[in-house]
Amino acid sequence: MSTTTKPPTGANASTTAPGERTYFETQRAALLGEIGVSLEHVLANINKLNRSLEGVIAVGNEFGSVEALWSQFENVMGHEPVTNEEGKSEEGGSEGDYEEEGGEGEGDESRV
Repeated sequence: MSTTTKPPTGANASTTAPGERTYFETQRAALLGEIGVSLEHVLANINKLNRSLEGVIAVGNEFGSVEALWSQFENVMGHEPVTNEEGKSEEGGSEGDYEEEGGEGEGDESRV
């Protein structure tokens, strides 16, 4: 007559038969399985994020030529105006230059 009993807890737990698993080992295996599944989900989400970032970078790179064109336009328009012998500017300057010469609409109708 043989009866099966729970393995003893405590110091004698390591003396169980080689084929049996202790409660700790079964819980450990279950937790390791959950950790493995969670890490796979994390890896899948990181891969999705990586693909999304690559897409954003690709879209950003498409605007490189437009950015270069606007930078060139800004550089051309940002130069100081060239002055002739009379001291009046030949090219359009910034608003600050115009305001220094009398401001807008203060009776200086010769500029129109």
